[in-house]
Amino acid sequence: MNFEAGIGLKQAAAAEPYEVDTGLEDRSARRRRLIFIALLIAAALAALIIFTRSGEDAAATAPAEGAGDQVPSVSVVAPGRQLVEGAINATGTLAARRNLPVGVVGEGGRVVSVLVDAGDWVRQGQVLAVIDRSVQTQQTRAADAQIGVAEADARLAQNNLDRALQLVERGFVAQAEVDRLTATRDAAVARVNVARSQAAELRARNARLNIVAPAAGLVLSRDVEPGQTVGAGSGVLFNIAQGGQMELLAQVGETELAALSVGVQADVTPAGYNRSFTGQVWQLSPTIDPQNRQGTARIALPYDQALRPGGFATAVVRSGTVSAPVLPESALQSDAQGSYVYVVGPDNRVSRRNVQLGAVTANGIVIAGGLAGTEQVVLRAGGFLSEGDAVKPIRSAS
Repeated sequence: MNFEAGIGLKQAAAAEPYEVDTGLEDRSARRRRLIFIALLIAAALAALIIFTRSGEDAAATAPAEGAGDQVPSVSVVAPGRQLVEGAINATGTLAARRNLPVGVVGEGGRVVSVLVDAGDWVRQGQVLAVIDRSVQTQQTRAADAQIGVAEADARLAQNNLDRALQLVERGFVAQAEVDRLTATRDAAVARVNVARSQAAELRARNARLNIVAPAAGLVLSRDVEPGQTVGAGSGVLFNIAQGGQMELLAQVGETELAALSVGVQADVTPAGYNRSFTGQVWQLSPTIDPQNRQGTARIALPYDQALRPGGFATAVVRSGTVSAPVLPESALQSDAQGSYVYVVGPDNRVSRRNVQLGAVTANGIVIAGGLAGTEQVVLRAGGFLSEGDAVKPIRSAS
């Protein structure tokens, strides 16, 4: 038993060192693996940081590098200022310069006949319409008869007075009777005058039954027909343009109105016609409409069949020589807010500039307001630009 026990002790002593060495090797291997894994993770993190920074740098530099390639080139011009004949564009309505409304002057009645129509020329005093006067004619005859009665009474009173004057000298008639007969004669003469005045009044009333033209001119409208009953409340039956003269009631802004004067010429073009008519400003409105800030320039025009009262027309009023920028039509844009151009600023970015248009000349369109002439105005492709766009301006030779 002791031998076996000794052998067991030896085996146990021999086995114990083996188990200790194996545990040390496992821990060493695990440590190396952990170190290796940590190194791999550190390398991966370093690579990720480097990649992220390089991506940010590329993203930061990419727009700057690409922006220069995408900036469009545009033609610009500084229009300066030119001496051009000033002109003010206006619109308005055609009308008779002196419109004469004609109605019933007398007591009126039934219209027997109408002698003129719209578009006819009439002379002063010409009868336009005739009103039935059958009753008035009988009244006139009665008045004439009253004149005859009054004149007979006056003759009788005069004869009685003459006989009394012959008898008074012989003493057959008293002076008082002579005075009475004289008064009777005077009253009879007065009644004659009254009868004559009444008859003249009736004749004047009858004459006023006819509707006549107050002046020579062109009949613009007729609002009466035969058989119609008219009176003082019937209103206007005829409208006459005195002398056939027309005018344009041109509406212009208060600033433009201040630049006009009586006597300047204007070219008026009625709607639907390609030809213009030369007129002259004969009156400027003394007031301004507070709603639209406009006044009226009245442009006198000679008669022409194309000038119809109530029609629409445009006018170009000459207002002298002015200094203003002139731009080609390609530089101008328009929208609901009005006309505008694009101006390139010092930072090479475009901005909108509202302008007021003037007359159209052979060199272009006059800019009446909004530009000084020293700006760099985009000549073309304005429709493809927007407010604040970056551009590369190229100065045009024109």
